[in-house]
Amino acid sequence: MSARANPIAAILPTAHVAAHQPAAAAELAKALGDGPFSHVVLFISPEADLAALSLGLAAEFGDCPVIGCTTAGEISSEGYVEGEIVAVGFPADLFVCTTLLVEDLDQIDAQALIGQMIRQRAAQERARPGWQHEFAFLMVDGLSLREDELTAALAPGLGPMPLFGGSAADGQGFEKSFVLHGGRFLRHAAVLLMVRTACPVKVFNLDHLVPTTRRMVVTQADPARRLVRQINAEPAAIEYARLLGKDPRQLTTFTFAAHPLVVRIGGRHHVRAIQRVAENGDLVFFSAIDEGLVLTLAEPSDMAAHLEQELAGLCASAKPVAILACDCVLRRMEAMEKQSYSAVSQVLRAHRVTGFATYGEQWNSMHVNQTMTGVAIYPPEPA
Repeated sequence: MSARANPIAAILPTAHVAAHQPAAAAELAKALGDGPFSHVVLFISPEADLAALSLGLAAEFGDCPVIGCTTAGEISSEGYVEGEIVAVGFPADLFVCTTLLVEDLDQIDAQALIGQMIRQRAAQERARPGWQHEFAFLMVDGLSLREDELTAALAPGLGPMPLFGGSAADGQGFEKSFVLHGGRFLRHAAVLLMVRTACPVKVFNLDHLVPTTRRMVVTQADPARRLVRQINAEPAAIEYARLLGKDPRQLTTFTFAAHPLVVRIGGRHHVRAIQRVAENGDLVFFSAIDEGLVLTLAEPSDMAAHLEQELAGLCASAKPVAILACDCVLRRMEAMEKQSYSAVSQVLRAHRVTGFATYGEQWNSMHVNQTMTGVAIYPPEPA
């Protein structure tokens, strides 16, 4: 199957191809066009042959930097897709991009990262002093358990540059996820893309969850491993199930997606999503958790209607030519469970959203779950 290009948005060209396509890199390069591109970003199904893809990218894109990550599903010009590779090109006449690789998330040197980011932002400003718009996009190994620490370390170096991002995934396998940089697929690593552009942009974060009055307290936890052992001084999975009126043996990923837990930070509720139940009954979370944390049970509203409302709101002053987004895998699973998958996909397609399904999202200095975070990109301002 040949790659299919998005014919609408020459400002941010996109293309997608089946992950098992032997000539995937060639098909994507052909569909994206000649560029030149400052950078190309790939969202890659774990079904792809990563070694073969790496060789193909080197042959097809030459000196153009290509970065990316593996996914738990992709979003293309057709909406939700599975088993594909989605490419996004940043044309050099509208975007100046630089990357920063964090190769070992166990060795985060915050001061060194801050210095590199400040120098990169200054260099971009010197290169394009007339361009006033910027954002940062982060892709990080979603099985590293280090997203919270990384986003906190990056925040001081970004200054006013807004950040969004997603945790690389492995479908629903939760075994190994990769980021791509310099032709290498890396684990326990992260890639930060810093972008300065002639196009106005708006970074956003949204969720469709409504907090209830049911609260619980984490009374025993292992924060380093994101484990909750007790809630309300009772075994975690048993107490969570009791509050839902369910049998603990019936807890599934779909249960967690339909009945998320949120914590109030800075006047807003943020999800602390449950990944799974451990064999001993502990709850394994997707993001930071600690003893004494007060969790509130939330209930989802209609996802498709809420998404349409939020994305339409991005069109208030002008219509975006493209939206680049990171969408939590739990949202996709909920859409499947509630038979709203096609409706949500249609909304994504109508608003020209491109991106991938994640094991968690980043928004400025926070690592969050069960949200969509992204950037809306608008037509360039007249010179």
